[in-house]
Amino acid sequence: MARRDARNWSDCTKMIGLLCLIASIFVIHGTSGQRVKVEPEVLSYPGQTVNLRCAFTDATGIQLTMVTWIYEPKDGERINIAVFHPSFNPNYPDSPVKGRVSFSQSPPKLQSPSIQISDVRMTDEGKYICEYATYPIGNEQGITYLVMLAKPQNSASVVTVVAGSKPEVVARCESADGRPAAQISWVTTVSGNGTTVSKPGADNLVTVTSEYRMIPTAADNGKDISCVVEHRTQVKAESFPMKLAVQYPPQVTIAGYDNNWYMGRTNVMLTCQASANPVPTSVTWKTMSGSLPDTVQIVGNELKVLKVDEAVNTTFVCEVTNRIGTTKDQITAIVRDTRLPEKGPTTGSIIGAIIGVILLLAIIGTAIAMYRKHKKNKLNGDGPPKYKPPPPQKTTSNANNVNSSHVPVAENRNLLNQYRSTQSEEPVTDLDTYHEDDNDDDDGGGGAERREHYYSAAPSGWDDPGNNEVPPPYMHTDSDPHDYHPGPNVNRGDSFVSPAMFV
Repeated sequence: MARRDARNWSDCTKMIGLLCLIASIFVIHGTSGQRVKVEPEVLSYPGQTVNLRCAFTDATGIQLTMVTWIYEPKDGERINIAVFHPSFNPNYPDSPVKGRVSFSQSPPKLQSPSIQISDVRMTDEGKYICEYATYPIGNEQGITYLVMLAKPQNSASVVTVVAGSKPEVVARCESADGRPAAQISWVTTVSGNGTTVSKPGADNLVTVTSEYRMIPTAADNGKDISCVVEHRTQVKAESFPMKLAVQYPPQVTIAGYDNNWYMGRTNVMLTCQASANPVPTSVTWKTMSGSLPDTVQIVGNELKVLKVDEAVNTTFVCEVTNRIGTTKDQITAIVRDTRLPEKGPTTGSIIGAIIGVILLLAIIGTAIAMYRKHKKNKLNGDGPPKYKPPPPQKTTSNANNVNSSHVPVAENRNLLNQYRSTQSEEPVTDLDTYHEDDNDDDDGGGGAERREHYYSAAPSGWDDPGNNEVPPPYMHTDSDPHDYHPGPNVNRGDSFVSPAMFV
């Protein structure tokens, strides 16, 4: 058991030591890489002058001995292009850039040995390494990538094809003599796919060609397709909208026959409609029997029958020709003895019209009925009374006793029936007064008794109007032209209901 634990401990120690070694290597490499400061990438166009900067940022405790610039092509070996030692003059070994490369400062300095290359070429693209020889840590370096740019010449075109059943190239797009290679894509609604090929040219230039393939049909003719080119030298993608050009033979249809050619009908017409790419070159009318009837006129793609007779009871054929081929369509005309009845309005329209008329009549009938009912109610006097009588006056208990002693119950019922049977008379509003027949006025005692009874029923606080004052409007006087019908006598302490009044 102890041996196994010792063995495990030994394995863990070895693993920790290996991890520490790897971490120290990364730390040393990262620290040294940070000391040599360069630009990771420099862009340039042909004919320009580029500056490749380099500097040793922290030389504390380090002795800088020499600096060397190295050029490494994309596909090639490393080549020294510039060397500087403080004890010697700058040196420029043989290289593809000799005569065009030099240190930016004169004399150069080890702390900032930047170089410049004039009249750069597309072949100058590649890796440029600034490498220091130092003591005691050894060589330190930084890498700059020089990217040469060349704006390509972009173009696109459609390819005219004939409709068929095999895939064909219907459009091409090209980005020529660019650096780096362009990216080409297609935008369209038709079903197909694009294939892209890159071809290197002189001075590291690249030409990219893309073709769009599909199975062309007549329906695809004129549809939109666009080629989109993206390149590093362009601010935005360049688009080339186009329309597909698919050629196909004519597609022919005869229109104008209504199946109602009857004897004697005049000026009926057939039209030969055709779509084709390229455009048709000829349109020919004929019949299955060969010759056209005498009553037929041909104007372009139109066949006009001046008068329908037995001669046009035949099959008419229209042939259309273009560069791709010839297509025809035919129609058989049937001459009838009599004219077919014209189609009337649809059943739905008739039903809708009938329903509309019924609804209109119902509305009118309802309005008339309501008007007549309103007029009848007005003539019959229905509704609330137009005349509002004064409220009944309250009298004292003595007056009630006197009245009740003079008017029997049977007489009250007769008076009530007489009142209800008369609608033109004024309603009785004074329930406390009872008048005898108008002849009683001649009797001196009767009139005085009635006046005394009237005044005794007046509320407290009222003054006696006297003989010269006018009695209330509901008092019966000798000057009233209408007959007065006394109402029933009602005891003043009891509740009562007035009889119905009609105005």
